[in-house]
Parts: sequence; structure tokens; C-alpha cells
Amino acid sequence: MSYQLKDLYSPEFYHRFSKILSQEIPGFDAKKFQRLIFDEAWHSRELKERMWHTSQVLNGFFPESFESAGDLIIRLVDASVADGFTDAGLQFMCLPDYVERYGLEDFDTSVRVFEHITQFTSCEFAVRPFVIRYPDKMVLKMVSWSKHPNEHVRRLASEGSRSRLPWAIALPDFKKDPAPVLPILENLKHDPSEYVRRSVANNLNDIAKDNPQITLEVCREWIGKTQETDRLVKHACRTLLKAGNPDALQLFGYGDPNIFAISDFKIETPEVLFGKDLKFFFKLIHTGNKEELVRLEYGMYYMKANGKLSKKVFKISERPIEAGSEEVVNRKQSFRPISTRKYYPGRHEVSVIINGEEKGRKAFELVMK
Repeated sequence: MSYQLKDLYSPEFYHRFSKILSQEIPGFDAKKFQRLIFDEAWHSRELKERMWHTSQVLNGFFPESFESAGDLIIRLVDASVADGFTDAGLQFMCLPDYVERYGLEDFDTSVRVFEHITQFTSCEFAVRPFVIRYPDKMVLKMVSWSKHPNEHVRRLASEGSRSRLPWAIALPDFKKDPAPVLPILENLKHDPSEYVRRSVANNLNDIAKDNPQITLEVCREWIGKTQETDRLVKHACRTLLKAGNPDALQLFGYGDPNIFAISDFKIETPEVLFGKDLKFFFKLIHTGNKEELVRLEYGMYYMKANGKLSKKVFKISERPIEAGSEEVVNRKQSFRPISTRKYYPGRHEVSVIINGEEKGRKAFELVMK
């Protein structure tokens, strides 16, 4: 029997969690709780649906006063940690979900609970309705969190304010104007935790999708200070670099694409069977008179359901190239089934990209058998 992520919400988890609930809720009925959890629809629910269902069931056992419920959630987290329940952070996202569902009208209690429980389970999704409802108050709170001694709280300041956090509701105001977010990121740019700095980079990368010049301005100010910040800046500009943004390419010292050329670009597998690999090669030629930094990529133009092509860029390498050098580059791209992409038969294309500029593009057929 194959394991699925939704199975983290298992009978074993609820049995153990029930013991914690019994300790903190007078008269808690564990049998009733588990009967309500494992209802007729249980097996058909996916991970998030099980999380939502759990927070709804908990609401029937928690105090009516949200302030009291918030205090209870903090005690539950502390008791779970004391019980050694530190490997179940994903399952316990039902608790921030509870705050999101039932605490939106009580700002002060909710942010107090978020600050405490994010040190145990992620609150980055649950804070977002609060950012939308209370933008000014939440920005002030997140600025405060960005100076917190705990890295998980500091990360919540950055991750919770991302305008385009994957699998989460977007923050339209921050898409239009990310200025309120910048003081948070400024406080975290030299954070001792790479976990936090990575979040800062992801936040800036989100900003770049709607306001590229703002991300570039910030990165110009930050680059060249420390190796850690330079890595942050590079990761923050990844979307701009893949898009061939000339200002981003210049920021990292990539050479003029016109001094590079390709020849003998050939597709070895003009027909690719579904489940197999596309194979291609080309010769890279440096025509300049000094060593230059090259960013070498290829673009895959995938056939979509509507018959149009959709481009995705893949990195090959980036490194200095000696003047006058020539080298053969071999590459392959898998067309094996993956959960994140649906393949369609027909004409696909692949291109070679040098320092943001396409140098050649060829077609091949994907055959589904």
C-alpha cells in the first residue's frame, strides 16, 4: 500500500493528540473526538481537507471565547513539545488554521498565538488573511517579528509577507506596492540563519515578478557586502535571470551575449518517446579577446493542450570562459511522467540561451505510445 502525504493525519496521530487534549481540556471526550474526525468522508479527503476538518472538529471542544481558545492552543503546543511531539509540525498546522478560521476578529490574541506556535508549526499560510484585513497593524507586527530571537518567528515575518507565496492566497496590495515589506527584509538581510535568508530571497523574487526594478534596486544595494548576502541576492534574482533581464545579468557580471556563438546545434532524438529523453548537443564558441563569465541555459518549449508552446528555462552552467575557446556541450531532458507536468504529443522545441539571449532553436516530436 503506497504512502500518501495525507496519511500524516493517521489514527496514531489522533490517538496521541487526544491524550494531549485530555490533559488540557477538562472532561474531554476522546472517543467522540475521534468518531467526529473519522467520519464517512474521511478517506476521500486530501491533506488540506483533513487539516480543515480537524480544526472544525476541534472548534466543538474548544472554549467559545477565542481569547480562551488561544490560550488553550498555546498550552497544547507546549504540552505537545514536552511530550516529544516535535516531528509532527505538518499535522499541527490544524492549529494555525483554527486561528485563521475563528480568530480573524481578535487581532491581538491571534498574533500572540501565531508568534508562539510558529516556533512549533508553520503559520505562514494562516497569517495572510490577517495581512489583508489589518495591513498596517500586521506590517508593524512583522517588523517586530523580524527582530525576534527565534528564527522561526523571524522567518514568519518574511514568509508571511510574500506577495505570491505558493499554495497560499496572494497579497494584492503588496503586489501593487511592496514598499511596506522592504523594512522587514532589510532587518533580515544579514540574518544568521540561512533558513531565514532563503525566505528573504524568495520574498524578493516574488516582488521581482510584479516590480522588477524594486528588486533590482534592493539587490544593487545589498550585493558585495558578504558572501551570504551575495547568495541571497543571486537567489532573489533567479526569475529575472531566467527571463534574460539585462539589468540582472549585468548585476552579476555576465558578458555580452554577442561575443558568444553556437554551431553544430543538433537534436540526436528528433522523435522522443514518452518516458524517454530528449538528447541534443551544440558547440559553444567564445569570439571575444578576454575571459568572460557565461550563463548557459536551454529553453524547453512544451506543447500545451491548446496546441500552443509554453517555455520553461533550465540552467546548464555558469562559469568563466577563456577567450577564443570552443567546447561541445551535451544535454538531455527527461520526458518521464511527473506529477507537476502533463505532456502532450506533437511538436516541441528546444533553444540554447547564452547570457539571456537565445542563440538557436530546433524542433522535435514527442510521441505518446
